[in-house]
Amino acid sequence: MSTAHPRAALLERLQENREWDLAVIGGGCVGMGVALDAAVRGFSVLLVESHDFSEGTSSRATKLAHGGVRYLAQGDIGLVREALHERAAILANAPHVAQRLPFVMPGYHWWERGFYGAGLKMYDALAGSQGLGATEWLSSARTRELLPGVNPEGLWGGVRYWDGQFDDARLVVLMARTALERGALVLNHCAATGLVRERGQVRGLHVHDRETGLSTTVRAHCVINAAGVWVDAVRDMDREPEQPGRAPMLAPSQGVHLVVDRSFMPGDHALLVPKTADGRVLFAVPWLGKTILGTTDTPRHDLAREPAPFTEEVKFILGESARYLAKAPQRSDVRSIWVGLRPLVKPAGDDAGNTKAISREHTVLIDRSGLVTVTGGKWTTYRSMAEDVLARAMARGLLPRRPGGVTTRLPLMGAAPGRPMSDPPGEHLYGSEATLLRTLPGATNWLWRDPETGQGALSEAMVRFAARCELARTVGDVLARRCRLLFLDAAEAGRQADAVAAILADELGRPVESDSFKALAAQYTNLP
Repeated sequence: MSTAHPRAALLERLQENREWDLAVIGGGCVGMGVALDAAVRGFSVLLVESHDFSEGTSSRATKLAHGGVRYLAQGDIGLVREALHERAAILANAPHVAQRLPFVMPGYHWWERGFYGAGLKMYDALAGSQGLGATEWLSSARTRELLPGVNPEGLWGGVRYWDGQFDDARLVVLMARTALERGALVLNHCAATGLVRERGQVRGLHVHDRETGLSTTVRAHCVINAAGVWVDAVRDMDREPEQPGRAPMLAPSQGVHLVVDRSFMPGDHALLVPKTADGRVLFAVPWLGKTILGTTDTPRHDLAREPAPFTEEVKFILGESARYLAKAPQRSDVRSIWVGLRPLVKPAGDDAGNTKAISREHTVLIDRSGLVTVTGGKWTTYRSMAEDVLARAMARGLLPRRPGGVTTRLPLMGAAPGRPMSDPPGEHLYGSEATLLRTLPGATNWLWRDPETGQGALSEAMVRFAARCELARTVGDVLARRCRLLFLDAAEAGRQADAVAAILADELGRPVESDSFKALAAQYTNLP
């Protein structure tokens, strides 16, 4: 049953004279995972996010719920085993936005099919009973059949294996809504501007609601810093004014993705090249009616909220795609380009310039003040990261001990059997809530249809649902993270901005501007 959560009621709860068990800074997958886990265990939980839920790294992944084939090649067996276990949890808890996905590794040398196939059999073994399908060796003809867009020249054959795929931003929103239903208070567009310190211990937050201008102070027994690539900025709040800044924990990298039409990779199989000319991985992944090409892994030292791709990254993706696809995508074929920053933990005393060598294991650090910081890791392991954070906080005495494992099988809002994530977007992404969606005004007023299938992909009712039930406050909240149009076709997203703003204004009872989103959409079509 969907429940509306008016912003005014949430802000009233924020101003209550109380002390929370737990306050979380950061509304990405890890912070929301912590909030949901703690709420299910019966803790009182507050989460604040300065922008929108998942607006940073968590909405810009390659959309794969996977164990990480390349981490297996690096010998990180523990991380792969953990991620495969967590992959099963994601697919079970949100089947309407997470599905299994077949991959094919094409082989252009005689040894590749056997070599990669043996490694993927180990991948199957690590998944055990939670495997999604058995690895198969493929002939050249069968590889071309499953990957109609693959370059056939010199193709020896391939290997098919199975992994998972999901809608990352919608999954975070579902976690937020489920946490609200479990009693947590989660607020987007509400920034933590400082930490409350008493006798050297962190005891709460100063927060500022960016929409209303409200500023207030909240108290909490335990404060969790889950701010992603911005965790160092939060840690820097935890010091006296005369103290020097802390040494940074992170060595961020950025990943770039290009989105092109499905005509470049028809069918429902993804292509994976585990080792390109310079050793990086290349994906061509069907997602929501388009094909995602990527990704890069490049050191990034500034932390722009909307980072721009580097010229060499675009050149790499287009150049490598031309080697493996029969139809080589050109710059003019790119529908959207988006960049995500990855919070990689800096190796102690090591050179962080080589991001491929940095472990994707997560780190939990508890400072003398009691501030708990969690960072690193990978999207797929968000749930186990949350469990680890709470276990460390309880061991430190910041929270009373309560048993874990409560979110391993916890259906999220709307959970119901879904369709492949390669299908164009539509009402099926709402799961069991699609029935409610169809009762809202404008359910048959389609603002945008998938151009290849003609299927309705964004309706007036979906915008109203985003405002009433999914905590959307801006045009970007709707077109980037509730509906993924910005990531699928940025130019079309810009064209829809005014219509979405008008519907939002009607729902929220205040003016909603669209110019800033139009400028953002233009950036998502601007290849360097």
